[in-house]
Formats: sequence, C-alpha cells, structure tokens
Amino acid sequence: MILLCVLTSLLFGISDPVSGVAIALCVILVYAALGVRFFIKGMRVLIGLWPFLILIGAWHIWLADYHQGIIILSRLISAVALANLVTMTTRLQDMIDFLVRVSRPARWFGLSPQAIGIAIALVIRFIPVLVARAQHLSVAYRARSGKRASWRIILPLVFSVLDDADNISNALRARGGI
Repeated sequence: MILLCVLTSLLFGISDPVSGVAIALCVILVYAALGVRFFIKGMRVLIGLWPFLILIGAWHIWLADYHQGIIILSRLISAVALANLVTMTTRLQDMIDFLVRVSRPARWFGLSPQAIGIAIALVIRFIPVLVARAQHLSVAYRARSGKRASWRIILPLVFSVLDDADNISNALRARGGI
C-alpha cells in the first residue's frame, strides 16, 4: 500500500509523454507476467476507464494539446492499473488492517480508526450490491416503459442506497458498533 502511494505520487512527476506511455506499458506487462487469466481479469477493470480516456483524449485533441493529453492519459491508466494490481494481489482484510493502523492519528480529530476500517469494508462489500441493484432497476424500468433507463434510475438508486445506509447504521448501533 505504501509502495502504491509512492508510485502513484511519482506519476505526477512525469512530464514526458514517451516516459508516461512506457510506464503504463510496464504496469500492463506486470499483469501479463502474472499469467494469462490474471492479465484478462485485470484488463477487465481497465475497460471501465475507456469512457474517461475517450473524453479526456477528445478534450486534449480539441485543445490541440496532445503532449499534455498523452501524459494525463498515461498517468490515469498507470494509477488505476497499479491500484487494481494491489487490490488483486492483497487480501481485503490485510488492506483494512493496514488502513486502520495508518489512520490511528485520526483519533486526534475524534475519529475512530476502527470506524474508518468498517466504513471501507462496507463500501467495498456493497459495490457489487449497488451494481446489481442498478441493473435490476434498469431492467424494471425497461419492462415498464420499453425504453432504456439511462439516467432515470439514478434517483431511485440514491434513495435505496440512503435507505440501506440508514438500516446498516441502525444495525451497527444496535450491536454496540460505531
């Protein structure tokens, strides 16, 4: 985790597009070195970056600032790929334990490191639940209207997330948690 923070911070020192692309390719090669299945699974996460990459790339093409665009795109790919590499190779409990340890100074501000660890675990745990819920809402909208849901499911999704957050906080309080 510390190495991830250091490497990601060093990415901001890149000012040469060739170096940026070389670093991004090196990170991708690390995935390949860990096996074909690992590479494919890791690249699936990066597929989610394409809309952002296209938008940022188009913006820099429109500005005719190709140099800066390549640097930003290579930083983005490298940072996300490095973070994904850490999450794919580190157990969730080990990451949470580490984050609880490094967040001990938060006590000075009245925050509990254990609460931070629980919050991180809950966020990670409920991402697949939220994705599934968004898919269900989308299917339900399509079944009722015959149209794609697009932005129309955002409000019901937000309300259901807030309701879940309220229920989870009540359950944690009832069990003597945070």
